[in-house]
Amino acid sequence: MILLATTQILLRNLFDTGIFWGDSLLRIMVLWIALIGATVATRSNNHIRIDLISRMLPPLAQRFTATLTFLFTSTVCITTAHYSLEFIRYEYEDQTLAFAQVPTWICQSILPVAFSLMGLRFFLQGLLSALGKEIPQGGL
Repeated sequence: MILLATTQILLRNLFDTGIFWGDSLLRIMVLWIALIGATVATRSNNHIRIDLISRMLPPLAQRFTATLTFLFTSTVCITTAHYSLEFIRYEYEDQTLAFAQVPTWICQSILPVAFSLMGLRFFLQGLLSALGKEIPQGGL
């Protein structure tokens, strides 16, 4: 990815040209890496979170808010997965191309997969939180 981006910059700055589909490929690669990274982060509960108030709550209230947050986040992820699947279906019907001869729907197929996995993991973490159990060290 870095090699492709560097090549694009050099070609543009030195020769006023570039790889025609290079920018599209880079955008798709960033999308895939970001969503794979997000999925891995949710596995071990190491994702970015805003956690200002819950640290000051008593243990029972912390558990309740953690459960509620996990279940809400799961709902958001599953809803996003559902609508991204619908989006991909439209892209498949339109047969648009992302770059070279690669269909757009293939490039975007990471969306429902990643959001479904994250939604499932958040749901399981919510259940563990509701039961008062720790998330396993290796993740879910």
